[in-house]
Amino acid sequence: MVVREKVLDLVVSCFKRHGAKGLDTPAFELKDFDIAGQFDSMIPDAECLKIMCEILSGLQLGDFLIKVNDRRIVDGMFAVCGVPESKFRAIGSSIDKLDKMSWKDVRHEMVAKKGLAPEVADQIGDYVQCHGGVTLVEQMFQDPRLSQNKRALEGLEDLKLLFEYLTLFGISEKISFDLSLVRGLDYYTGVIYEAILLQTPAQAGEEPLSVGSVAAGGRYDGLVGMFDPKGHNVPCVGLSIGVERIFSIVEQRMKTSGEKVRTTETQVFVATPQNNFLQERLKLIAELWDAGIKAEMLYKNNPKLLTQLHYCENMGIPLVVIIGEQELKEGVIKLRSVASREEVAIKHENLVAEIRKRLSES
Repeated sequence: MVVREKVLDLVVSCFKRHGAKGLDTPAFELKDFDIAGQFDSMIPDAECLKIMCEILSGLQLGDFLIKVNDRRIVDGMFAVCGVPESKFRAIGSSIDKLDKMSWKDVRHEMVAKKGLAPEVADQIGDYVQCHGGVTLVEQMFQDPRLSQNKRALEGLEDLKLLFEYLTLFGISEKISFDLSLVRGLDYYTGVIYEAILLQTPAQAGEEPLSVGSVAAGGRYDGLVGMFDPKGHNVPCVGLSIGVERIFSIVEQRMKTSGEKVRTTETQVFVATPQNNFLQERLKLIAELWDAGIKAEMLYKNNPKLLTQLHYCENMGIPLVVIIGEQELKEGVIKLRSVASREEVAIKHENLVAEIRKRLSES
């Protein structure tokens, strides 16, 4: 099975186990799971994190961690540190860069480029370097500044309850309360989360892949109401799986282990050694398509045979059908195995049956 097929099958099957009914947008290479409606606090949020853990564990990408925070805690933190409300989002976008930049560089950006007072930046620094489990949540209730902010306390209450449910789901060790997690999208209203890989499947001595977060999400209770003519709010929480980033990790792991990576679902490639054989190739590929066989060819009038064969090897296409003047005269088509490079002449009328037989055996 093709890498992308495997990843998407696992993601979709996990979503279906949790009752998902589909609005699929494959063009974006992103898979979303959302829960909409009035429910008791933190139950659907905990399920979203459980789904995220199931998918990342199932894909065997290596060890991972899911950071959680709450937009109310973020805003409360900024408020008690003295950030003007008009600068909340601008400062948040700087904090969001801590996974790529040092605190020193982020602090410089906030002070030198965004006009934040140095002492305010230092207070923020005390918070954003904190991360841990439910113990940190409990510590923040005792924080002399944060505990005085109503919205921050609401966020902390929800996170405390969330960790109770995560413990019941058996995934609390995969979750970290991280005060540096901001998530720049304005529509988030409550809990936010982001999954990162702690290690990649590269072999020792190799440069690890740097792909950033592989999944993220949160609560967005006000978004639906923005598009409802009557302004009715529908509480929502969800997650997105960044399958394009995951593809690159899985493919790298396969290359490292020496396993051939297939990045296409094409089963048969239509080739020719002859010039001026475009019409014959088009007729043949149409025949394969009509038989339900996944086939492709180079969109050139006179491609070189070696170029066509190299393309098949690079893309992991298992079979090549070759048509030329001699084959046309004899009423046969050459069928070539890309892996073994063995070729056999097949009668044209038997070609589809032979291809299906070989594909079923592979």
